[in-house]
Amino acid sequence: MTARRIVPAHTNHLESLLQINQRSAPFDRLSRRSFRRFINHDQGECVVLEVAQDEGWLTVGYAILLYRKATRLARLYSIAIDIDWHGKGLGSELLSYIETHARDTHSLFLRLEVQDRDTRTLKFFHKRGYVDLGLKAAYFDDNSDARVLQKQTHFFDSTRVPQLVPYLTQSTEFTCGPASLIMALAHFDKAVPHPEFEELEIWREATTIFMTSGHGGCGPHGLARAALRRGLNVTLWVSQAGPVMLDSVRNPKKRAVMSRIQDADIQALEAASVAVNIGDYHLDRLRADLADGKLVITLISTYQFDQTKAPHWVLVTAADEDFVYINDPDDDLLPWQTQTERQYLPVPNETFVKAFGYGSSRLKTALVLSA
Repeated sequence: MTARRIVPAHTNHLESLLQINQRSAPFDRLSRRSFRRFINHDQGECVVLEVAQDEGWLTVGYAILLYRKATRLARLYSIAIDIDWHGKGLGSELLSYIETHARDTHSLFLRLEVQDRDTRTLKFFHKRGYVDLGLKAAYFDDNSDARVLQKQTHFFDSTRVPQLVPYLTQSTEFTCGPASLIMALAHFDKAVPHPEFEELEIWREATTIFMTSGHGGCGPHGLARAALRRGLNVTLWVSQAGPVMLDSVRNPKKRAVMSRIQDADIQALEAASVAVNIGDYHLDRLRADLADGKLVITLISTYQFDQTKAPHWVLVTAADEDFVYINDPDDDLLPWQTQTERQYLPVPNETFVKAFGYGSSRLKTALVLSA
């Protein structure tokens, strides 16, 4: 096998880069100035693939990877192998290098555009796990359309956990809390025989009735009480004392009913000697609880994910230096995801911290669960 290497591009590669680009891209060609800019780009990488020849190293391919500031999205701006070197697996090798580089820089997704009529290239990326996100009309300089492709690059390393937390999709739009609790019960060997029924039973026990318009969602005290009834040890963290989630309810009669329900749950937790901590549940404490074998159900605002500001319960399953991993019971899957990719879904720490808190009072609440 011919020796080869992938190295950062320098200005002495410019002639080779231009030649490869012109031979492989009959449209949307890059100029010398563009290549020079990418070589010196401080928010990306321009690399070349070289093969050993008797006279030295021959440049036969290149890739340009760009990072978007303040996001975890990397963009594969351009990738090409000289046409004389097609069919030797070099494209796959270069793409694998780029994906590893994107993952090592903590990018969650790698995105690119491919000419919509270029079936050969589309097949190449589809075969390697890329999925279609959409179409950009008249995107390239020949007015051809572009297919937008994306691949998730970062997943939780399951080898560090002996048993993954089972995943369950909520069956209604208002039972994210019960679905999260059922996942935790299954993890702690307390799986329920009919989760589709138990989900609604837990909701009936834990609902605050008037939390939002339509069906009410579950409050932290009621959800903690439901977990206790099903044999789990519970420690509850709430950032404010007494009944919660009242700030958006203007009707005084509804507020009174919500308060009465939550007061009953609070008294029941006190009678059962369940620890209810009033204060902030910090990321360091979350990591410590997870390292101790516990699972944590948290209430987040979906604004950081879909701009809707809806309250949503998720099950936190693991954490490391860069990501908090959640089992998200929401059945509204993103275009590039399957259900298994909602299991141990990586959320950047800074995104989780912003999402962890709901309403004008920034209510933070967490149920710490163990067997």
